[in-house]
Amino acid sequence: MKSSKINACIKISVIALCLLGCKKDSTQAVIDTPVVQVTVPEIYKKIYGASSITSDGTYITIKTTGMPDHKSIYYNATNSLYQDFSGTTYGGYTFKKNPNAVVGFNYTFKIPVNPQVAAVHAPTALAAIGVSLNGVPFYNQYAGPNQPLTNEFMSFDQYYGHPTANGNYHYHVEPLYLTTVKATKSSLLGFLLDGFPVYGTEENGVKVTNAMLDAYHGHTHSTTEYPNGIYHYHITDADPYINGSGYYGTPGTVTQ
Repeated sequence: MKSSKINACIKISVIALCLLGCKKDSTQAVIDTPVVQVTVPEIYKKIYGASSITSDGTYITIKTTGMPDHKSIYYNATNSLYQDFSGTTYGGYTFKKNPNAVVGFNYTFKIPVNPQVAAVHAPTALAAIGVSLNGVPFYNQYAGPNQPLTNEFMSFDQYYGHPTANGNYHYHVEPLYLTTVKATKSSLLGFLLDGFPVYGTEENGVKVTNAMLDAYHGHTHSTTEYPNGIYHYHITDADPYINGSGYYGTPGTVTQ
């Protein structure tokens, strides 16, 4: 009888602790330690902004809210990550805030564990085309159907991101927080939906230009994370910035 009572008390205590621990302010970009399966390749553990990373052997499934872990003028003024911003932004443009605000979503990115070159290179969409290390989505080089980013550059915040009308915060260009604070300009910065990695604006101390890359904005050779070599994308400071004429490999999926 005593043993049953003790066990019951333990169960009640555990439930109480879980309820207390699960309370979060959804307006905050809370980055917890991701739940990562043992079977997930080590490289994906670098995606520190994920809430969970799992694998079925064919796809890596990455869940994230898409909310940046850095300061932004696009957070609500009551949010601890809100920071006012003015002056110069990407490309030397004078910053002009768009009317949108950061909103959290339930993104699920499914990318191939073993990416392969595609027979037919699918075009990228006007939405998330990949995921960065902090869980923020990468977008392509267009503001709209075949519309260049020219009229959007001035709305990029202090770390070169901004939200859509629906609140989807994203990067079209170099994610400055990752390349200058969390990592470096030559570091791995994330993955596109086809599973191929995205690296920064420099390689071996040299600035990467579009002329050094193929039509899909990448090339193949060894990297720190892939010593045996792999196709990988690079971010540059000229259109198409992250990705060129579609995915090099066959893309997985993203839902929100």
